[in-house]
Amino acid sequence: MKKEKGEFTYPYPRPSVTTDCVIFGYDGKDLKVLLVQRGIPPFKGMWAFPGGYLQMDETAEEGARRELLEETGLVPSYIEQFHTFSEVGRDPRGRVITIAYLALLNISEVHGGDDAAKADWFSVKDIPQLAFDHDMILRVAMKTLRERIHFEPVGFELLPDVFTMPQLQHLYESILGVRFDRRNFAAKMLHLDILEDTGDRPAGASSRVPVTYRFNKEKYDLLKAKGFRLEF
Repeated sequence: MKKEKGEFTYPYPRPSVTTDCVIFGYDGKDLKVLLVQRGIPPFKGMWAFPGGYLQMDETAEEGARRELLEETGLVPSYIEQFHTFSEVGRDPRGRVITIAYLALLNISEVHGGDDAAKADWFSVKDIPQLAFDHDMILRVAMKTLRERIHFEPVGFELLPDVFTMPQLQHLYESILGVRFDRRNFAAKMLHLDILEDTGDRPAGASSRVPVTYRFNKEKYDLLKAKGFRLEF
């Protein structure tokens, strides 16, 4: 049966939809988050998460990846949706709902593009005032990351392929905001049997120089299939 023109058109207000990406990185000292400086109103000159309006012919994830590429030049191998923010009045341009994504990346150079004046990494301990409700988005993203760390070896994405135990410990401390006993942390991580000792030390170095490790993803996947949860 032929549809009448406008048969499924309804006189209801339609909110706009945006995506925002919270990108975490680690430089060996601090957990950092990627921000872009807005080049246009509203909040021109203020810092915010990469994001923008969703186009009619793309999924939310496609839109998030497109905006991230346009504003920073980054192409993450994996991003995950972690929350939808729909508070009334969160955007002065009108009724706007944003779908937020989280990704973990090695620190790399980024550049501002599209409607972003520039992009840069900021320590989570030193975040500037953010545009829109992005301070709330950051709080929820941090909570999500701290929950995820118990189920995912976040070092896969944030650390280099080869790393030391002190680097791994400091990463976990940066995310969780706590301090661990060095021996207890090392014993717990080695007991999981997901780290491979590379045996590498500088020639002639003493035994105090840290051994380097790499993750064994196959062993980790087996643990996860059994309901793995890392407790500290």
